[in-house]
Amino acid sequence: MENFFSAVFFDMDGLFANSEPLWLEGETELMARYGHAWTNEDQVHCLGGPLTRVGEYMFSLVCVESPEFFTKTLVEIVVAKLSAGTQLMPGAQKLAGVLKAAGIPIAMVSASPRNIVNAVLSGVDHDFSTTISSDDVKETKPAPEGYLKAAEFFGVDISNCLIFEDSLTGVAAATSSGAFLIAVPHFVTVHESPRVRVIKSLEELDLVVLGDYYKHFTSH
Repeated sequence: MENFFSAVFFDMDGLFANSEPLWLEGETELMARYGHAWTNEDQVHCLGGPLTRVGEYMFSLVCVESPEFFTKTLVEIVVAKLSAGTQLMPGAQKLAGVLKAAGIPIAMVSASPRNIVNAVLSGVDHDFSTTISSDDVKETKPAPEGYLKAAEFFGVDISNCLIFEDSLTGVAAATSSGAFLIAVPHFVTVHESPRVRVIKSLEELDLVVLGDYYKHFTSH
């Protein structure tokens, strides 16, 4: 399509998949084993990963086992929960299908490891040409490597691509990649800029609306 983004990249947790409640369940269950009541503040602190940071944070709260233990155990708990079925965020699957049908390359770029990505997508009909996990890069979010790798996969210029994100970690990765960003935050505040717009739900978007966003972004 002319006058449109060269490719569109979706984050996974909290953006494409409504997996954050399952992460919260897993975090709460794991920390309860060690006598810590997981709070909303704890969850917000860990939103967007990377999982190594989550493991380090959990370890700092109880000072037993190791950061690696908490990372590994949390992933095992959440994989089991996700494999039983994952709800998608409102409008996510429909928007991905519309973009794919229009010939726009789309990919999923997640800060979660491959087994989490596979668990989410195993029971979902999706239209992604490729998916990139934290296992596929040297530096995961907030580093931009995953998004740069997705642009390279399609042979497009990242500066003309669009990214959807919901967490501050993901927003940092998206903005530092040089792409355009539409943020759909839930628990955090994202500030708009010439290359960043904030919406409440992916349900607000279709090809026409995205075309208008493209014109607005590129008119500056």
